[in-house]
Amino acid sequence: MPQQTEPAAVLQHPKPARAPRLHRAWFVAAVTFVTIIGAAAFRSLPGLLIDPLHAEFGWSRGTIGAAVSVNLALYGLTAPFAAALMDRFGIRRVVAVALTVIALGSGLTVWMTAAWQLLLCWGLLVGLGSGSMALAFAATVTNRWFTTRRGLVTGILTAASASGQLIFLPLLSWMVETYDWRPAAVTVALAALAVVPFVWLLLRDHPADVGLRPYGADQFVPKPPPVTGAARRTIGVLRSAVRTGPFWLLAGTFAICGASTNGLIQTHFVPAAHDHGLPVTAAASLLAVVGVFDVVGTIASGWFTDRFEPRRLLAVYYALRGLSLLFLPMLLGPSIHPPMIFFIVFYGLDWVATVPPTLALCREQYGEDSAIVFGWVLASHQVGAALVAWLGGVARDAFGTYDMVWYASGALCAAAALMALVIRRRPMPPVPALAV
Repeated sequence: MPQQTEPAAVLQHPKPARAPRLHRAWFVAAVTFVTIIGAAAFRSLPGLLIDPLHAEFGWSRGTIGAAVSVNLALYGLTAPFAAALMDRFGIRRVVAVALTVIALGSGLTVWMTAAWQLLLCWGLLVGLGSGSMALAFAATVTNRWFTTRRGLVTGILTAASASGQLIFLPLLSWMVETYDWRPAAVTVALAALAVVPFVWLLLRDHPADVGLRPYGADQFVPKPPPVTGAARRTIGVLRSAVRTGPFWLLAGTFAICGASTNGLIQTHFVPAAHDHGLPVTAAASLLAVVGVFDVVGTIASGWFTDRFEPRRLLAVYYALRGLSLLFLPMLLGPSIHPPMIFFIVFYGLDWVATVPPTLALCREQYGEDSAIVFGWVLASHQVGAALVAWLGGVARDAFGTYDMVWYASGALCAAAALMALVIRRRPMPPVPALAV
């Protein structure tokens, strides 16, 4: 098949550099961006559900947090295998099925009457679907369709989730406060389903499917055959990585990153602010602003990572994040004031700023296996998020306030800063390590 496609590609595209901005890869990246935004609706909803579900069903915040915990854990644990599924069945099929599963899980919640149904729908189904939409999706599209500009494309696609949060949070919070949580859950389901036709019609698994070279490539790249042993390799890489010290340090710091972002702020900020008298819509709007500055912070962190030592960057990011969390209990109140706005802007800039230096360290330490190792490091990120999503709810039930959670998370971030500094350096040529 590739032997027949290559001549056609050469005849049809004799001047691939003629209009690089119109290369099909950029349309694929755009569809991927829109897909991630559409799927990001589910990430905006958990923090808005805690108080309404507690009020309607009487479920404890720990119970509701447990469902969010399962969701976040599966989001991370599914990620290392998502790339293997895409290699085996193709990007389009995996993403279309994942979006459908997300829509099914979110839609079924409107009929639930017991806590185990929340665990099944929001925890299991949405968790599995969202795990297949994790960074593995963006990484696979970038690696297949781009030879140059990979760093830029990866940063943009990573920021897409934050953009989705910006779009959906104010809308969903308004629905929850004005009507009920059920219309918000249905909106999430419809948003996921609405993206499926775009994925199926516009997304392609490989440039060779349409007779093109990857963007920036000098020659045609045949489409590789389906990989059936990718899952075994994923496990094999994990077995090798766990024998090294840097893996545990990277996984530990990234677990604390997830605990202090997705598990803490994304899940518990809105109910914590509401505890202090701030309206839900206002608190959700603040969280949406985090998404705005998340985009800026991610791109800026990638630029810094190209120029500064990633260990030191991580130490600075975690130290400043921990310090800000120690001040948060004093900032919460019934109205929005300048110090709170400063916290939100700073936390947005720092939200996923840890991703570029962490990925750079994975490349430095593990070379060709770095993408798979990063998948497992990402899994630790979500496990950390899952634990704090659950423990935060338990602490709120036990103490009647979130103050202890903020202080404990600040201390964890300080520990992460120290862990980042002790990761040993592994001398490697800098250009290949940063260009992949």
